[in-house]
Amino acid sequence: MQKDIYIAPVAFFEVRLMAKYLFTSESVTEGHPDKVCDQISDAILDELIRQDPKSHVAVEALVTTGLVVVAGEVTTNGYAEIQDIVRKTLEDIGYTKPEYYFDAKGSGVMVSIHAQSPDIAMGVKEDGIENIGAGDQGIMFGYATDETPELMPLPISLAHKLAYRLSQVRKEKIVPYLRPDGKTQVTVEYNEEHKPQRVTTVVIAAQHDEAADGKELTAEKIKEDLLEHVVKPVLGKYYNEETKVVVNGTGRFVLGGPAGDTGVTGRKIIVDTYGGMAAHGGGCFSGKDPTKVDRSACYMARYIAKNVVAAGLASKCEVQLAYVIGVAEPVSIFVDTFGTEKVAKEKIEPLIRKHFRLKPGQIIEDLQLRRPIYKKTAAYGHFGREEPEFTWEKTDKAEILGKEAAL
Repeated sequence: MQKDIYIAPVAFFEVRLMAKYLFTSESVTEGHPDKVCDQISDAILDELIRQDPKSHVAVEALVTTGLVVVAGEVTTNGYAEIQDIVRKTLEDIGYTKPEYYFDAKGSGVMVSIHAQSPDIAMGVKEDGIENIGAGDQGIMFGYATDETPELMPLPISLAHKLAYRLSQVRKEKIVPYLRPDGKTQVTVEYNEEHKPQRVTTVVIAAQHDEAADGKELTAEKIKEDLLEHVVKPVLGKYYNEETKVVVNGTGRFVLGGPAGDTGVTGRKIIVDTYGGMAAHGGGCFSGKDPTKVDRSACYMARYIAKNVVAAGLASKCEVQLAYVIGVAEPVSIFVDTFGTEKVAKEKIEPLIRKHFRLKPGQIIEDLQLRRPIYKKTAAYGHFGREEPEFTWEKTDKAEILGKEAAL
């Protein structure tokens, strides 16, 4: 198949951004309704892959007051007790009290799962790693920038850390009146050279009890506690007296979680990736086995972009991969360095082709994706994390890319 490769001649950021500007990203806690669904979907996926690494899985969930609905398509030699997985997931998150109107023991669980479509299955043949076709058509993006140590955009990096800390202080009872649902939002000011300068605004929505220690909780008390235990520790040097902090904008957030807002798998795709700083192909990750390039090719695109930046070839890099169902080779590759390249653009694409294998089966093999690693990815972002399960975050290709680019 003809493979079209294109290196962008003009950086999009250069065209649209010529002065100081603000950029905002958001994250959510593991108790957010949509994230509850992502974790349920990936917990089911993990159990099936644990039993049968070649399981083909596409499972989604919906949650609302007192109810969880699980649906999807599965072909596997394993078996998952869906009810048990759902209830254990809710318990781990912290939905354990009836007054939440959604809890691990009391909520109903409906299941509708059937076999994968034979028309899709015929394109994903398991007759050798080189021959596995893409599980669907689509476009996938990966991105990296040198503005943080983890090579992620600063706004989404801080938003994730705030969301994680919000859950941490709840579970460790540092702020014991918090409930599982929550959202964070961070606005960063960039200078004319697209370098982050300061955090201008932090927004936190934190679900909470009606009272604490026998006293009604006030908005002032909640803000004071979250400033001390969440905002200041996470922001560090980015916090000062000029930083605007908004906590629970309406002044109250008691009814939350699935009882306050229906959740569905795959509705937080920007939270899962780069906080809007980079392009997105539209496909979600959770509940999908790695033959689905919506997931695996996005992981590979991040792996490529991160190694390009780690090698010093560019300060920013975005990689697009495109696939057609049933075909192993990508139909196109697009690389954009937004005018930040340190070597000739013409050198970057051949290096990518040489050092990164891009067929779905090769991606699965090189990133070790047929392991039960996915539930951990379903909250606080799929990228910018250093846990060993996140193989796409390695920079093991950076040294060879740098050496060969210099020749």
